[in-house]
Amino acid sequence: MNLPQTDTTLFKRLRFILVETSRAGNIGAAARAMKTMGFSELVLVNPRCPEPARDEEAVAFASGAQDVLEGARIVGSIDEALSGCNFAAAVSARLREYSPPVVTPRTLAEQLAGDAGLQAALMFGNERFGLPNEAVEKCNVLINIPANPDYSSLNLAQAVQVLAYEGRMAATAGKLGDSGIGFKGEAASVEQVEGMYAHLEQALVAIDFLNPDSPKKLMPRIKRLFSRTALETEEVNILRGMARQMLAMAKSDRKEK
Repeated sequence: MNLPQTDTTLFKRLRFILVETSRAGNIGAAARAMKTMGFSELVLVNPRCPEPARDEEAVAFASGAQDVLEGARIVGSIDEALSGCNFAAAVSARLREYSPPVVTPRTLAEQLAGDAGLQAALMFGNERFGLPNEAVEKCNVLINIPANPDYSSLNLAQAVQVLAYEGRMAATAGKLGDSGIGFKGEAASVEQVEGMYAHLEQALVAIDFLNPDSPKKLMPRIKRLFSRTALETEEVNILRGMARQMLAMAKSDRKEK
């Protein structure tokens, strides 16, 4: 007998985001991969196919996952796609110098399944160009699928299938990694973290620690540093309080001079 899933399961908390997908068939195949593993929330950022639910190729490749295809939301930006999430993972075969921490699909799946407070998103890039750096910088981790180093190319839908499979395995194995020890606050949303970065950058400029005309790599390094911490809402508020105090002191110093 199939038991109904509750809203706290990973199946209801994990969002799949496809960014600027070129082929309608890949959207359909991704929907099929998701439904096969029990996932349903699909978000499309500026797909070349304007109406995938009505596209013949997308419908054909969905092969019975028409409900996922029809339920897909189409949005105009990555920020909009991530709205409501407090954890995001970028899926990319290309490692970046200033990327978030790199983890495997299995490690990520166990983390997500073990923390019912995470409203998470998996972000997949364009078939040819992948994800832009600015999208990766919005994510907490970078997912690199272990593959043959001599031929590591994966089709978009295949990558979705790997992540969906690992998600299902972790979700059905129970809440892994939840020891129940210590306090754990509410994970900060993507919007809260981005607002904190902007506030902190403003404060660093005000105290002359960051030269806005020559920022170099400072802010990407800071983002990389904090992406390893899985920031909580209270922690973001503390950091913004620090930034607010730095701005106030800088303003006071200018008045005295």
